[in-house]
Amino acid sequence: MTSLLNLEALRNAPVQDTPFPYFTVDHAIDTAQVMDVIDDFPQIPAGGSYTLSDVDVGPDFQRLLDDVDTPEFRQLLGQKFDVDVSGLPLMVTLRGHSRGKDGRIHADSRTKVLTILIYLNKSWPHQTGRLRILRSKSDMQDYAAEVPAGPGQLVAFKVTENGWHGYLPYEGRRQSIQINFLTSRAAGSKHRFVHGLSARLKALRHRR
Repeated sequence: MTSLLNLEALRNAPVQDTPFPYFTVDHAIDTAQVMDVIDDFPQIPAGGSYTLSDVDVGPDFQRLLDDVDTPEFRQLLGQKFDVDVSGLPLMVTLRGHSRGKDGRIHADSRTKVLTILIYLNKSWPHQTGRLRILRSKSDMQDYAAEVPAGPGQLVAFKVTENGWHGYLPYEGRRQSIQINFLTSRAAGSKHRFVHGLSARLKALRHRR
């Protein structure tokens, strides 16, 4: 079966070196099938990150998950960022809603080697909620690139000490899949435990 990912666009996307290594793709998922994936996005009841074990995954969304965990995808990313991720553990988390407190400037944990974000919303007309690649940890307006959260928008970056990113506050549905290649299996176990515990606590609060 043909990959849902637009591998040619991913290969051809230029990697920007400043302020840290990253690249973006406007249509990272096949445009004829991206809406099927969006319609099949798992039901997420609250804000925050959820692991795959915390949600029900349908067949169209599972196809996307299968396509991001292949030797071809790993090799492509490794070549673009000059890092070997062929044997590294992979972690996938999902977000379905953005809260007012989300999007604050941060750099990802150094237990992560690469971060890939794919946005899965049917459109994104909003001026807020657009991920910004930032030049500093203190100024949201000083950005090198801005990525809307539209259908199949992708941003990938190498995790570095100065890998600052964030977005202007947005409250509402904002669906995304985050793929991380991690430094070790121990790091993966720790991340999954933290995300899983957080998801269960949010689910309990949501039922009240």
